Amino acid sequence: MSTQPVVVWSEIPVSDMKKAVAFYNATFDWQMTIDESGPNPMAILGGNMETTGGHLYPGEPASGNGPTVHIAVSDRLEDAAIRCRKAGGEVIGEIITIPPGRFVYAKDPDGNSIGLFEPAKAA
Repeated sequence: MSTQPVVVWSEIPVSDMKKAVAFYNATFDWQMTIDESGPNPMAILGGNMETTGGHLYPGEPASGNGPTVHIAVSDRLEDAAIRCRKAGGEVIGEIITIPPGRFVYAKDPDGNSIGLFEPAKAA
């Protein structure tokens, strides 16, 4: 089996780039900026183009149940959920534990489905 990641990039459409960048920076403790050097503005998730990830771009968010992008948090999941709510997002349901870690579903201010994911600690 190949070690190539199955998902290599994600794109999250947002209605207001500045508002969305502020939300994702607050929730995930990032320092993303809006890059306007290409044909369309974008903000690289986490601010790091050197990793597999994705970006925010001006667009129309999916209505109803669109795809969910799960994004790793750098600290406790509970702390990220608090930041998400304070930044204008909505945390949905309870924390779910799976072998690779823990996650909770959330929605960004545009209604995009995201997962806040805390990787399991190495034993």
